[in-house]
Amino acid sequence: MDSSASGIVRAKSEQLETATIMSLSRTASVEAQTIPETNISSGLSLPTKLPSAGKKSIGTSPGKKSSNHHVRKSRSAQLKVELEDVSSGAALSRASSASLGFSFSFTGFTATPEDIIADLRPSSEEENAVDLEAGVKQKRMILEPTLPIYLKFSEVKYKVILKGVTRSTEKEIIHGITGSASPGEVLALMGPSGSGKTSLLSLLGGRIHGNTVEGLITYNEKRYNKSLKRRIGFVTQDDVLFAHLTVRETLTYSALLRLPNTMSKQQKEERATNVIHELGLDRCQDTMIGGSFVRGVSGGERKRVCIGNEIIINPSLLFLDEPTSGLDSTTALRIIQVLHDIAEAGKTVVTTIHQPSSRLFHKFEKLILLGKGSLLYFGKASEAMFYFQSIGCSPLIAMNPAEFLLDLANGNINDVSVPSELDDKVQTENLKSDNKSDKLTPKDVHEYLVEAYETRVADKEKKRLLMPIPIADDLKAKLLSPNREWGANWRQQYSILFWRGLKERRHDYLSWMRITQVIATAIILGLLWWQSDSNTVKGLEDQAGLLFFIAVFWGFFPVFTAIFTFPQERAMLNKERAVDMYRLSAYFMARTTSDLPLDLFLPVIFLLIVYFMAGLRQSPEPFFLSMLTVFLSIVAAQGLGLVIGAALMDMKKATTLASVTVMTFMLAGGFFVKRVPVFISWIRYISFNYHTYRLLLKVQYDHVPPYLNVNHLDNGAKEIGIMVAMIFGYRLLAYASLRRMNIPNGA
Repeated sequence: MDSSASGIVRAKSEQLETATIMSLSRTASVEAQTIPETNISSGLSLPTKLPSAGKKSIGTSPGKKSSNHHVRKSRSAQLKVELEDVSSGAALSRASSASLGFSFSFTGFTATPEDIIADLRPSSEEENAVDLEAGVKQKRMILEPTLPIYLKFSEVKYKVILKGVTRSTEKEIIHGITGSASPGEVLALMGPSGSGKTSLLSLLGGRIHGNTVEGLITYNEKRYNKSLKRRIGFVTQDDVLFAHLTVRETLTYSALLRLPNTMSKQQKEERATNVIHELGLDRCQDTMIGGSFVRGVSGGERKRVCIGNEIIINPSLLFLDEPTSGLDSTTALRIIQVLHDIAEAGKTVVTTIHQPSSRLFHKFEKLILLGKGSLLYFGKASEAMFYFQSIGCSPLIAMNPAEFLLDLANGNINDVSVPSELDDKVQTENLKSDNKSDKLTPKDVHEYLVEAYETRVADKEKKRLLMPIPIADDLKAKLLSPNREWGANWRQQYSILFWRGLKERRHDYLSWMRITQVIATAIILGLLWWQSDSNTVKGLEDQAGLLFFIAVFWGFFPVFTAIFTFPQERAMLNKERAVDMYRLSAYFMARTTSDLPLDLFLPVIFLLIVYFMAGLRQSPEPFFLSMLTVFLSIVAAQGLGLVIGAALMDMKKATTLASVTVMTFMLAGGFFVKRVPVFISWIRYISFNYHTYRLLLKVQYDHVPPYLNVNHLDNGAKEIGIMVAMIFGYRLLAYASLRRMNIPNGA
């Protein structure tokens, strides 16, 4: 066992010596901006092929676990020696001249030889075909070719207006960011919380417009226009999905709405199936998405469904806001691998990332590092460590490169070498100032990093952006189509949204809790008014009370169901309207009509129980007329709830306003107060409770007794006309309120 371990250590020493010699031999080429082949996570420069003797001793050593343990011990000891060497000035100079030959001691990635070989070996088709989360093999993602889009942005600035009590102030979020992304690349926007990553992503994705935006953003050297919506996919940080739809249903509805109208329904459904296979979602395709109160797919699968919603249209540009947030490292790696497969199909991928693991960090071709809205680095991710070492910032302990970069962006220089220029600058400022402090502040570090980038790299990158794009003029012209293209016509949009809404909300409307509530209320009412007698004055008054309660109950219930309609779906509405998935009018009509079949199911059960238990008029005509009256009340009350919800778009405020409104309508309904003062009597005419109560009395009694104090009740045509006017009037007001909302423009 000892001999095998010592053999491994010797083999490892040979590998490290070979790597060091190669790094030293490449010093001149490094200074000429030729980067050696390097494993950035470890900072260790190695040849592409390790010595065969080293590999042989690894593969044939008995007691592999024990051997690996001794290897780790020997590497840890070597790390300690190298750190002690580097602590001296001569060793630090020697390490810098060798680029990253000795930077292994800085980053401290103590990988076993097998891990190093795996990192250096290019990923095979077999590796890319493994679903790391599901543990099953999938075919490598093959996406259709698309129009290549070269994204460029120069001196992009963005500010927000903060409204105060007395005055408004402006706050600049983005300070002159410059960069680019090309087809086949994955550009990562990295930085600490509050650095402006999401704001910059929204700017590049065309989600933010107006006078608060400065700078130039071009797509194939053309500015943003509405026709680009069809070529841009945008995955938000929050997974905005319908909880009760399955994975297949979610992607199928997206395909039917977003894919071009030239494709048949079958072709669109086949595209959805292909995306399911490409993203490795086969095993959960019939599982509900789930949410806070509904069990569904895992976090990684939800994120892949969100990505599938966007790649289903075969976009040229794909933007993602922190797609790995909340996921474990293995699942996050799977997500990033999916993005690489998408980019390899000729698409441009831009994603924000908060704090990636070392494995994820190496997956990005380009990197933008932001700090307090300023640009600290833009370039190849593999060259980031070289750049910061060139300006005097190097990690002094074992550290993930991403953690090192985020520490710098935060102004944290603990365990980081301090550049001599920055130290001299602070000392000079201390001599001029009365407040002397040898400690560097985050502000000092931030200013130094911004200035270093501006003086060393910024001009070169700006000149590179001026270079012409290698793309034909006819392809550029395709981005300038002035007409908005819809994936489906209005009738198709209405039909698809109607059935989607019906499938999504049937679980809530037909839940056992709601059915039990209605049935229990009906039984209690039937027992209280059991076989009431309308031949006596007291019995008739009791029946009138029951009819008024029915009018109030089926006015109150729909209002408090409908007020949540639009506030709950605001995020989904914003997301889908931002990509021109459908017209607002089609959505509104489908959303309001898909609730009707569900809203009218429970009243039927309610009346079947109450009507016959209470002994109301026993003949078919009064029964069905009573049911139609209740239906009118439900649809009118639903309209009021839609108006309140659409106007406020806040569930707490909407609930408060609805409570006051329904209570006022109930009190003015003609049962509690017989003689209402003239100056407030007008309220009863806009109360659906009042008109429903009068119609129910008319249906039950041919001649309403005068002691019920219901006057001017003729054939009920006036009440019906007013209720129909309420049904359409409330809905028009709700639609107008939605149009006024801050929703992306649409028809």
